[in-house]
Amino acid sequence: MLNQEEILQLFQKRGALLEGHFKLTSGRHAGQYMQCAKIMQYPEDLAVLCRQLAEEFADMDINMVAGPAMGAIIMSYEMARALGVTAVFAEREEDIMRFRRFQVGPGDKVLVVEDVVTTGGSLRDVIKAVQDCGAEVVAAGSLVDRSNGQVDFGMPFHALLQVNIDNFDADNCPLCRKNLPLVKPGSRKI
Repeated sequence: MLNQEEILQLFQKRGALLEGHFKLTSGRHAGQYMQCAKIMQYPEDLAVLCRQLAEEFADMDINMVAGPAMGAIIMSYEMARALGVTAVFAEREEDIMRFRRFQVGPGDKVLVVEDVVTTGGSLRDVIKAVQDCGAEVVAAGSLVDRSNGQVDFGMPFHALLQVNIDNFDADNCPLCRKNLPLVKPGSRKI
């Protein structure tokens, strides 16, 4: 089992903790960004992280793992492998998360996952997509929780790494006032 410091060191080693001025998927701004795609390009590292996170859910009655495209496609696959269940992902279609390529429905007990959680918006969209299909969401998980412990999905939620990255409303961003270039590294356009 890796502790918080060892997990953070792994993210740093793989260049997944970026410094600068970033526009988050939520629309908020931050001076640091967790680019989990950088760690996902190393299958052995991601497998270790997902196996460790999967242990939090091993005793739950889960038969499927679902994540949002793009950020959690690879992660949902690795989590499903670690749990020995099916992997699916939801995609945005006309700004609504849907399971376009997969059958999700009554009887499915789903773990929803995301690479990084700030406000939980993408995960909530996947939760709604699962529920809209008549399936049950059992729990939620992420590699990184950068919500400062503020996110609540109304169900068990576990993250491997807790990071406190200050983030700001776009209208009240000290990085904007310093005229630092704004970068949007995430997968969703805002």
